[in-house]
Amino acid sequence: MTERTRGRAARRAVAATALATGLLAAVAACSPGPSGNSSADTNRTAGPVSTDVAKAGKVTLTEWDQNTDPGTDASTEALNKAFMAKYPNVTIKRVSRSFSDLKTTLKLALSSSNPPDVVQANQGYPDMGAFVKAGLLQPEDSYAKLYGWDTAFPSQLLDLNRFSSDGRTWKTGNLYGVSQTGEIVGIYYNKAKLKSLGLPVPTTLAGFETALAKAKSSGLQPISYGDADKSPGIHIFGVVQAATAGKDEVRKLVFDEGGATWTDAGSLKAATTLRSWADKGYLGSGFNGESKDQAVANFAAGKSLFLVDGTWQAAVLEPKMKTNVGFTALSPAAGQPPLTQGGEGLAWAMTSKSEHPDVAAAYIDFLVNSNGMKVLADNGNLPALPQADYKPAAGTVDADILAQWKAVSEKDGLLPYLDYTTPTFYDTLTAAVQELTAGQLSPQAFGAQLQSDYARFQQGS
Repeated sequence: MTERTRGRAARRAVAATALATGLLAAVAACSPGPSGNSSADTNRTAGPVSTDVAKAGKVTLTEWDQNTDPGTDASTEALNKAFMAKYPNVTIKRVSRSFSDLKTTLKLALSSSNPPDVVQANQGYPDMGAFVKAGLLQPEDSYAKLYGWDTAFPSQLLDLNRFSSDGRTWKTGNLYGVSQTGEIVGIYYNKAKLKSLGLPVPTTLAGFETALAKAKSSGLQPISYGDADKSPGIHIFGVVQAATAGKDEVRKLVFDEGGATWTDAGSLKAATTLRSWADKGYLGSGFNGESKDQAVANFAAGKSLFLVDGTWQAAVLEPKMKTNVGFTALSPAAGQPPLTQGGEGLAWAMTSKSEHPDVAAAYIDFLVNSNGMKVLADNGNLPALPQADYKPAAGTVDADILAQWKAVSEKDGLLPYLDYTTPTFYDTLTAAVQELTAGQLSPQAFGAQLQSDYARFQQGS
């Protein structure tokens, strides 16, 4: 490692402030044990690796991402432009798709004769695990040492991007990606409308339900919700389940630790609660045919009191609502710390067929180094490794997000996304949530449907 690289790694290690440190307890409780490299993995980086991008000659580097939201889109565009300015021999070809479109098309692209070089791969079994099993991604361990990712990122964050070479065992084995952003799912609220209803900022599930009922009785749409893209269903169900089932049960389910089922009382209560919200009109009408972007736009336009979504929407809402938008995370009960889904954004991964792995790795480092994190923050995103001096202005939604991120991560309240659970769970869960909220599936049948998928995975089928 050169002195320049050592200095950069040291600076990034300093930049891993209490936010990243606080994540240790959240994920450590779920970690199955120390990670290690699998000797079974073969890849193009088995030999010496280099940071010398210029020696590659003229290169077109194709990257696929799901950074379609304004904040992440602006960050990616700025960083891509800066990378090409620094390395004039490299042309970056960007393909940006929505999360749902990326899930649908990425495996086909990776399997083609001309796959992209760098992609954003979703953690867990449905995407990253499947790609590893098919030999479509290459390990990044050698580059993690070269660029200092292995010391800059907490090991528990890195472990979310590890898999055994057969794609069967998550959070152990080789490293297949690093992430740019931190994120949690919570409740955005319209400050003026909340005040007009005489309501405090909800901090518990019970308080949130009280506010939903008050908004509905006052003629105000309680929640802007659109699930045509499917992923919003995971988020809203996960927020409720965190409060009704608790962190131990959710972690056992997602990390396949045993001792919990999707038909247990906590998950059943979550399904029952969400179904009741739909029945009472809290989610509006026609929500399964409405896009998440339209739901966000409706909330920004003042058409509802709340929006249940991730921190990535802050960059969409702040320009339109200014200081009138707030953000909170819910606790199961008063006096308890908040619990919610989150962790880190999709991992930047290198494809196994890339002809330019050194260039691909240099590009990833450019995205996740201290300057990359600063560019993210400057565009309204929550960096995975915030700068030590990162402090959003008081009264802004970014300040709320920072405070809630600390409250969740430092008090062991960060829970994994539910679609990580099995290779097929994203499709099973998103379809089941749509049927549940449409009144086509009872809460009991909802749980049984999820448990059937889970049981098949546990049995190895």
